[in-house]
Amino acid sequence: MKLFGSSGTRGVAGEQLTPEFVLRVAKAAGTVWDEDRVVVARDTRTTGEMFTNAAASGLASVGVDVDRLGVSPTPAVVRYCDVENVPAVLITASHNPPEYNGVKLVGADGVELPVPRLERVEEHILAETFDVAEWDEVGETRRVESANRDYVDEMLATVDREKIADANLTVALDPGHGAGALTSPDFYRELGCDVVTLNAQPDGHFPGREPEPVRKNLGDLGRLVRATDADVGIAHDGDADRAIFFDEHGEYIQGDTSLAALAAAHLDEGDTTVAAVNVSQRLVDVCDDVGATLELTPIGSTNIITRIRELWAEGATVPVAGEGNGGIFFPDYRLVRDGAFIGAKFLELLADRPASEVAAPYTDYHNVRVNLTYETEAELDAMLGAAEEYARSADAEPNTKDGYRLDYGDAWVLVRPSGTEPKVRIYAEARDESRAQDLADGVREALEAAR
Repeated sequence: MKLFGSSGTRGVAGEQLTPEFVLRVAKAAGTVWDEDRVVVARDTRTTGEMFTNAAASGLASVGVDVDRLGVSPTPAVVRYCDVENVPAVLITASHNPPEYNGVKLVGADGVELPVPRLERVEEHILAETFDVAEWDEVGETRRVESANRDYVDEMLATVDREKIADANLTVALDPGHGAGALTSPDFYRELGCDVVTLNAQPDGHFPGREPEPVRKNLGDLGRLVRATDADVGIAHDGDADRAIFFDEHGEYIQGDTSLAALAAAHLDEGDTTVAAVNVSQRLVDVCDDVGATLELTPIGSTNIITRIRELWAEGATVPVAGEGNGGIFFPDYRLVRDGAFIGAKFLELLADRPASEVAAPYTDYHNVRVNLTYETEAELDAMLGAAEEYARSADAEPNTKDGYRLDYGDAWVLVRPSGTEPKVRIYAEARDESRAQDLADGVREALEAAR
């Protein structure tokens, strides 16, 4: 696909992503869907209203009525699509920096569009072939105010509310000024938790921290946990489809660790789980321990969703899946990454033991991540060529499902281009921190020399 990456299409607002482009995406999606009604929603970014206006205009121009949800977490939008049986044009750049925005397309089944459907939308965008309506058949718009509240109510009815309430937990919550600020504080309070917050005011400038919930952006959350004697810290990204945790000591819990802990709690012998090619050995160990099967896909929620649906068609049971970035699926609930729901499932574990003990069995690995930026396609091609040469000459058989992954038994390293930003990402993991750093540095040096 030329326009849609591993999780929609994104770019710097006003540069790679313009209102004119969003208008074309909406017109193409409305043409391909051939639906009477489509949802438009957004996260808190300053350019969100501009782009939702463009999307609503594009949809109306092809004769589609528009339900405008306003600012809403991605999982709340997905739920609305599923319940109302309508697709959505969702304006969000998720974890990307504030100057970015993006477009994600969700089907009427409440699931991100699979690659074949995205390719059809792309064809119409590139060819500029749209089913433009006559003047008296253009779509109408209505405002929907209930989507966020209905989303919270459904989660409250789904998780073990009594177990969480009986644990008398204090939650330090950082929605990161994103869409989760409108839903997660109320949700955790209504679960019976004492909730203290920071960065809980919706603000598309993201003044408190960058939207991506990674360690370097979350120092204030760790301090809040310690200052308030909280049992856990929970952080979201811009559209609240991720959850990252801190333990009761204010120590950061890696996303790979929380994924392994939740997988261990929900996987049984004979089950299958799905993860991306940058999967941690932690999850591999869990699957080996319980007798579950691990399926790997290219990185990105679209790829994981596609594989889960294929496994369902084959009769497999997939109770949990996801990536080590805090984006975890509980497919029996809904086929979406849901930061608030992930947090609640983690709280269920805390009813039995502290967060540090939940994480302890999965902390023996060290991870290194390096991002190399590029400005031209020539730079990207040079770096990917160097990655291929590095993989070919390495003392390991490369996995080329998504980039180049080299497994050494005691450690692994992966290099691949980002699907959402002009970056080449390098991941490395080992039980010994210096071993992981050395692997990442070796790949980085080869790519930088080529660039």
